[in-house]
Amino acid sequence: MNILYGVPGEGLGHATRSKVVIGHLLSQGHNVCVVSSSRAYQMLAANFPGRVHEIRGFHLAYRNLTVSKARTTALTLRTAPENLVVNFRKYRELLCDFEPEVVISDFESFSFFFAKWKRLPVVSIDNMQIISRAKLDVTVPPTERGNLTVARQLVRAKLPRSHHYLITTFFGLPLLKEHTTLVPPIIRPEILRARPTQGQHVLVYQSATTQKDLVTQLQQLPDQEFRVYGFNKEENHGNVQLRAFSEQGFIDDLASARAVVTNGGFSLISEAVFLHKPICAVPIPAQFEQFLNAAEVEKLGYGRHFEAITPDNLKAFLYDLSQFDDALSTYQQEGNEVLFNRLGEVLDGVAADAQ
Repeated sequence: MNILYGVPGEGLGHATRSKVVIGHLLSQGHNVCVVSSSRAYQMLAANFPGRVHEIRGFHLAYRNLTVSKARTTALTLRTAPENLVVNFRKYRELLCDFEPEVVISDFESFSFFFAKWKRLPVVSIDNMQIISRAKLDVTVPPTERGNLTVARQLVRAKLPRSHHYLITTFFGLPLLKEHTTLVPPIIRPEILRARPTQGQHVLVYQSATTQKDLVTQLQQLPDQEFRVYGFNKEENHGNVQLRAFSEQGFIDDLASARAVVTNGGFSLISEAVFLHKPICAVPIPAQFEQFLNAAEVEKLGYGRHFEAITPDNLKAFLYDLSQFDDALSTYQQEGNEVLFNRLGEVLDGVAADAQ
């Protein structure tokens, strides 16, 4: 089949996961054209030369570690007219040399609007749709209720009335809507090949590098070794080692860690769960999807959910590592086979409907 695949440019998590699915589709003989923006475009273009078109994407604006709704709205409105012109040109380019039969979107809007314009079926593959298409089983505190409302409105506005929704998740929830399937998280080949061991260090991933006191907080546990990614520096601070970005170095440190400290991002939490690594999750404020992931980590017994990284919180987390190890030992996932099989069935149905 001819497939148009849309990948958002905000962050690299979507691109890393989509790369796995795109590679699988190509291996099955499908013809795939990809649209993306920003860093995701650069990464995907390097992996799939000649198949990736650059578009203008949506970007989040941060203030003090929190997503600023006002700044994000202003940024979107300021760039919208130019983005529409650039993206319309991409519509014309795609029409000239590529006639898709189906669109797959990883929470990306350009491909969705293209599909609606051309009256093509849309298959959604992402983790965000669980917020609106499943019944949550965690307690949402008053401080998060407004964020939940905003998140649901955003998710419902993204890819409405798609042909099918494949939702990647490490936790199961009752579904509220039809044409929806829960599948295990997408695991990249490098993680599938990793052989987990239990070393002495704790891996720390800090994406919001404006937390200036992180090293000081970690140094207050001198008997623990921390390997920290996110500052893109190579520095030693006693028991705290800052590591520059290295994909293989990060994977090696993750596979051999005794535990992981991270935000509420889906990609790293999913990889940690797959490798059976206890997780201390500290979600970025005002991002409900991160809150949900962190809350599910604690509910399932895979680790702890805190609002901040503090010495006391880390001590409480590390004290219970054996309990988290026991809970994680029951998690089972056969690579990406469930997703690939279900996606194949959905695409077969699309092809049958077109005949």
